[in-house]
Amino acid sequence: MRAIWTGAIGFGLVNIPIKIFSATTASRPDLDMLDRKDQSRIRYKRINENTGKEVDWDNIVKGYFLKDKYIVLEDADFEEASPEKNKLINLQSFVKSTEIDSIYYDTPYYLEPQKGGEKAYRLLLRALLKTKTVGLSTFVMRSTDNLAVIKPQGNMLLLNKLRFHEEVKAVDDLKLPGNLKIKNEEIDMAVELIKRHTAPLEMQKYKDEYSKDLMKIIRAKAKGKHPTIRKIKIENTKSADLLNKLKASLA
Repeated sequence: MRAIWTGAIGFGLVNIPIKIFSATTASRPDLDMLDRKDQSRIRYKRINENTGKEVDWDNIVKGYFLKDKYIVLEDADFEEASPEKNKLINLQSFVKSTEIDSIYYDTPYYLEPQKGGEKAYRLLLRALLKTKTVGLSTFVMRSTDNLAVIKPQGNMLLLNKLRFHEEVKAVDDLKLPGNLKIKNEEIDMAVELIKRHTAPLEMQKYKDEYSKDLMKIIRAKAKGKHPTIRKIKIENTKSADLLNKLKASLA
């Protein structure tokens, strides 16, 4: 694996040099966009809207439109903004992991200690385990300010990016059901159904079956076969049928 960020974790006055690695990988087939007529690949070009000519990557810069003109930002400008955040994940507070709602969790990353930081890395890991807490911080990666939590994961530290509160949409516009009357028998059966299917979590049991099926179709089409499309009709359960459906589920 290749590190995507290098810097340090700030734990009080202790700085722990670390590398960040992506913890996830894509499992979906890598599909290209093609022209239906001749199956040529579709290419995107970086076109100057004034000249109509393609622009090399080396000549592309980022800019912010302010007062009728663009302010061009260079790499040094991004480094200058909160320079400490570009190289330090400073743990600002510690909370119980159960205090963080799942809606805030985003991308996970593995943390590996750099040479000389092994003992401090292990110390933070053990301290988090003993206090049953996780550390909150903000840091800059890829010119973007990120909110993150550092937590124990087995014998290693895991960094999970979090969404900022302002990134979570309000639910005011959703049409949610009000205080509908539900029979006690319906509640009891729903609870029983949950209990019957309650078991210890085994994440390895859950596979990306859609991608596997899609690859079967791709291989079949490569052999000139045309798979039969299975049509599935899902009937929504009406309120009047709820009890009977619960009974049938338990049966």
